Amino acid sequence: MSFFKRLKEDIQSVFSRDPAARSVWEIIFCYPGIHAIFFHRINNWLWRHNFRWTARFLAQISRFCTGIEIHPGATIGKRFFIDHGMGVVIGETAEIHDDVTLYHGVTLGGTSWNQGKRHPTLEDGVVVGAGAKILGPIVIGKGCKIGSNAVVVKPMPPGTTAVGNPARIIDNSEKQRQQQAESHGFSAYAVSLGNDKNDPFAKALLALLSHAADTDKRLASLLSQLENHGVNLTDEIKVAEAFNPKHYQEILTPNEK
Repeated sequence: MSFFKRLKEDIQSVFSRDPAARSVWEIIFCYPGIHAIFFHRINNWLWRHNFRWTARFLAQISRFCTGIEIHPGATIGKRFFIDHGMGVVIGETAEIHDDVTLYHGVTLGGTSWNQGKRHPTLEDGVVVGAGAKILGPIVIGKGCKIGSNAVVVKPMPPGTTAVGNPARIIDNSEKQRQQQAESHGFSAYAVSLGNDKNDPFAKALLALLSHAADTDKRLASLLSQLENHGVNLTDEIKVAEAFNPKHYQEILTPNEK
């Protein structure tokens, strides 16, 4: 694929991933992510043809102009999109496949000073949230999502979501607990970063509140059955305050309306 055809694909891909994009001219002149990719396509060609000092020098100019640091040795596929971009760092041996999206503050870094593969590989369709760090020669599978500020140091299977520091993968049972808790009027996402980006502490709190709501519901049913069978319940039991998950949500998010 020619240089300009690939650049055209990069520009067109912005429309599908950024609702703020209004025109091609706006993207060309106002998107630092596109500027960084443009420079990198040139720098990578120079690097592969052994014009290494020139490639590094131009990469420094690109870093100064965009706030995005991409080593010219990094391999980047088609339709790559860096949203906002400030503070993004992509190491020399990083490999980024097609349709990958990075937000600002993302680091694709290494954990070793040894030669060879030191940086991560991101397969097709990976989305990395703002401030996330992916470290070491690990593979992030196709379609994975990484939450904001997550620190990933282990490979991720395709289609999974990781959150937290250190990052861990959210499984289906946790998503079911979230839906169950929301049915009781509480959502842990109100104290975190939105779907698929909540941290492990919010997850733990979500599970506890979900369990408490279920326990309260079962207890109310048990008391009702006891009364129906003629058991005389004390006033203290009758007037005990019911569990209200919305109350705890208001405590955790006092400034949200």
